[in-house]
Amino acid sequence: MDTLTAIASRRSIRGYTGEKLTDAELDALLTAGLQAPTATNRQELHFTVLPGDDPLLTEIQDNMGPRLRPHLSFWYDAPTVVFISGEAAFGWTAVDAGIAVENIALAAESLGLGSVILGCLKAEMLGERKAKYAAALHFPDGYDFQIAISLGHKAVEKEAHTYDRDKQVTIL
Repeated sequence: MDTLTAIASRRSIRGYTGEKLTDAELDALLTAGLQAPTATNRQELHFTVLPGDDPLLTEIQDNMGPRLRPHLSFWYDAPTVVFISGEAAFGWTAVDAGIAVENIALAAESLGLGSVILGCLKAEMLGERKAKYAAALHFPDGYDFQIAISLGHKAVEKEAHTYDRDKQVTIL
């Protein structure tokens, strides 16, 4: 799949089959994340991969409380969730993590897989249980949660979102 087609067809998928990712699929997705550029080539990101049934995912969801509807899986029953942590003291870490997670999402689309980028757990991940989560997810010392992504084989489809080019773009 060419890049522009992957960009045009990528959606936030919130439903997955039970099929696990193959080692080759996971390797391709992680490689895409690792190949993302970082400011000054700092390479200050770390990727932690969890299976979708890991008890830590249930604990995080339970601790997020009323922000979620209790009958839904925050991870959308994805077979794989990747957490991206990064060097907390570096000013460009959040941008670099955003680039890496989008690389992973586009790579997933190009492989016929689904993904949903998960940023809204940031308050929980950086809250009072921050150190506990960092240890459980094997974040390197001095690294904080940046973003996560659920990945798997699509069980649902989603229409493209709309946009207003005239309102959102100015060409000078």
